[in-house]
Amino acid sequence: MTAELHDLSIAELSARLEARKLSPVELTDALIRRVEELDGQTHAFITRTFELARKQARDAESEIAAGRYRGPLHGVPFGLKDIYDTKGILTSGHSRVFIDRIPERDATTTGKLYDAGAVLLGKLATHEMAHAGPSFDLPWPPARNPWNLAHFTGGSSSGSGAAVAAGMVPLALGSDTGGSIRGPASLCGVVGLVPTFGLVSRAGVITNSYTFDHCGPLARTVADCAVALEALAGYDANDAGSLRRPIPSYRDALGEDLRGLKLGVLRHHWEQDIPASDDTRKAMDAALDVLRRLGAELTECRVRPLGSYFDVKIIIAESEIFSVHQKNLIARPKDFGEDFRSRVLPSVLFSANDYVQATREHRRMMREMEPLYEKFDAFVTASMGEAPRIADYRSISFWQKPSLLTAWNVTGQPVLQLPNGVGKNGLPLGMQVLGRPFGETTIIRISHAYERATEWHTRRPRLQPGAVAPDIVPPPVLSGVADAADATVRDLCARAARRAGLTLDELTMAQLFEGAPYALAMVERLRRDHDLHHEPANVFSFPPSILGS
Repeated sequence: MTAELHDLSIAELSARLEARKLSPVELTDALIRRVEELDGQTHAFITRTFELARKQARDAESEIAAGRYRGPLHGVPFGLKDIYDTKGILTSGHSRVFIDRIPERDATTTGKLYDAGAVLLGKLATHEMAHAGPSFDLPWPPARNPWNLAHFTGGSSSGSGAAVAAGMVPLALGSDTGGSIRGPASLCGVVGLVPTFGLVSRAGVITNSYTFDHCGPLARTVADCAVALEALAGYDANDAGSLRRPIPSYRDALGEDLRGLKLGVLRHHWEQDIPASDDTRKAMDAALDVLRRLGAELTECRVRPLGSYFDVKIIIAESEIFSVHQKNLIARPKDFGEDFRSRVLPSVLFSANDYVQATREHRRMMREMEPLYEKFDAFVTASMGEAPRIADYRSISFWQKPSLLTAWNVTGQPVLQLPNGVGKNGLPLGMQVLGRPFGETTIIRISHAYERATEWHTRRPRLQPGAVAPDIVPPPVLSGVADAADATVRDLCARAARRAGLTLDELTMAQLFEGAPYALAMVERLRRDHDLHHEPANVFSFPPSILGS
């Protein structure tokens, strides 16, 4: 039985654990061995907490034997993206800046999983500060995609996606500010759930964006994500964005019948805004056919172009993450990785007025969804195509093009990412199911029905124990587009950097120059036609009709 444990879902493991047909210690030891065999090639772990895991597993075994079974996560190992605080255990943000950061208390979500009886196997790789990567100039290497070790995991929950896909943990927590749960879930062929903004606490999690951060699970199946969400959801006074909501049994939403559900299909996002590969188009068409056969009524609909959401998100989020790390960016800029600097430094060009106007537009974008919420129960759109090669990554691409994922961080909706095919290179493809605010039960129902009607979630990467990751030549720091910044822009950059308190050398100033034209173009495109009473998103609340649904 031990040889197959790493392939089992949480639902299958918990049934054996509750019936005492499987020991938490046996399960933990099996997964520890798997980490030892495989992590030399996946680089999914930053800190292994094996001794703590063995202690927690022994405690779980004793409690279950005594009839004190806590629920479906009792005795189940998990991993945490290394931005979740863990008392007495390094929480590094995968950064040299926090290389010795030992929290004095657990994140709320860490504590919730401990309370559920789960077993912490370790802290997982991330893009630096849950933001920038893949990077090769940090204290730990970037995680590798288990389907092809020369390819990207997606970010920033890179280690979480890799660890679940490789069968090293059945559950991992990630975070999602612009696609950071869904990207790794899509590229690594697993399931990722982004809850409605405010449903799961962010207290004790290193901040990327106050406005857009979400915490959520990655797992092998939709049912496993539902189990995790039940443990994680709930109001937390320590999170200023937390909302009081009744927490349903998300597992009760699991079913196979979609009759009566109306789904909006956002086809223009993958056919016009960011034209997808033929493989992705075929996978989406096939997935829509499955949903129709299951009884759903599908109708094409439209929202804004993806670039519009991306501009608003970047102006707000990059301003916020700069504010989070400004003190260290002033005092020790070279301790941040090159990719982090390439993303964050151009934000000094955003003014307070730009920020406020962007958050006013953010509110407008949220309000624009209300008529669609009245018309549709949920929405379906594509996710990412096959994982690209890590060697092909360039930092400047962050500023150059929008994403299929970011819009839903702006609208604050729940999103469930799940596999729906395989590309020509044998790598996973994925799709997104979007809900109304606090419509997690509906997207779980839809996604689970699709999952049960297909076999994409049963595919596993083939990994050779003891193998090592292939060498990759790190991408260049600069992409040769700094010359696009003319003398006027360069002077503007220099003045903005000084105003922000930064002392930049030739390299870091060139990184600012590279992103500057794109940042300024976002500012130029930003709509500013707000009337006198048009308030920003930080005073927004979801409509009562949605909250009561």
